[in-house]
Amino acid sequence: MTKTRLEAFSDAVIAIVITIMVLELKVPHGDTFAALLPVWPIALAYVLSFIYIGIYWNNHHHMLQAARRVTGTVLWANLHLMFWLSLIPVTTAWMGEAHSATAPAACYGAVLFMAAVAYTILQRTIIAVDGAHSLLAHAIGRDAKGKISFALYLAAIVMAWLAPWLSQLLYVAVAVLWLVPDRRIERRLAAED
Repeated sequence: MTKTRLEAFSDAVIAIVITIMVLELKVPHGDTFAALLPVWPIALAYVLSFIYIGIYWNNHHHMLQAARRVTGTVLWANLHLMFWLSLIPVTTAWMGEAHSATAPAACYGAVLFMAAVAYTILQRTIIAVDGAHSLLAHAIGRDAKGKISFALYLAAIVMAWLAPWLSQLLYVAVAVLWLVPDRRIERRLAAED
């Protein structure tokens, strides 16, 4: 399989995930701005998840640009990532509807954590296929951002049992950490040209 076919499949899954999330948004009942008040937690959860999906889409694209080959192992690792991303709409809707509850905040974090694990597995699988001295291996380096993200996700999941709003704040913090574009792969690609 070519990289472009894998990327097209992944793009389609991500587009479907976004579509499912937007279909979960409810139209406010009423014709005043006050009608927006009951739906703001759902809208905020959607915005946060949309940002996460966008971050994954962007970084996935760069990672595949750095990959030289796609093997069966890479396909399965990518499918594993798509599985966890496909669960984001469910946990987004649940957290949006029960925004001050423990279980939705913890489950949202668990899905984000597992998506990060799956992304890391995909990275390592591509590096194993392309070699320890590959472009992706050099670009990723020690992956401090990834390690910080794992720690924040775990802290947020634990925090959900104490203060769900604080847990949600940590999810925002991880998104902000990754919202700043990760130029490691872009720099390596430019250096190769």
